[in-house]
Amino acid sequence: MTKLHELRDILLIEDTASHRDLILEALESLPLLHKVHLVSNGEEALYFLYQKENYAQARRPSLILLDLNMPKMNGCELLETIKQHSELKLIPVVVFTTSTAQEDILKCYQLYANCYITKPSDLDQFFEVVRGIVNFWFNIVTLPGT
Repeated sequence: MTKLHELRDILLIEDTASHRDLILEALESLPLLHKVHLVSNGEEALYFLYQKENYAQARRPSLILLDLNMPKMNGCELLETIKQHSELKLIPVVVFTTSTAQEDILKCYQLYANCYITKPSDLDQFFEVVRGIVNFWFNIVTLPGT
């Protein structure tokens, strides 16, 4: 059953502007209601998730797209924090990164990432993967509270 008319929030944690722009462009082509919240590092993501300061009115995201290599707090540190929190750990976290290093992949799964996806270098594949991630998590999977 497709859930096209339910507003879903996506938290995109990405510090590279070109990757952010490509992800947003891919998401714009999807036929579902979604709001993307952008943050550029792990510390800012925690402010958003804990609804602090400028994010006091932020809605809890239905999906987190997480880059690994970021300033201030890297993706693994943030992932560990999210997955230790009783409510936040229920939010699917998709690690979406350029790293193909086996130690990064293993560490993310050890920290309970829901999946690890390497960003394709081909533009068409990049768009297809982003759309596939969102379609899977919003139209195929049943998430808590839906």
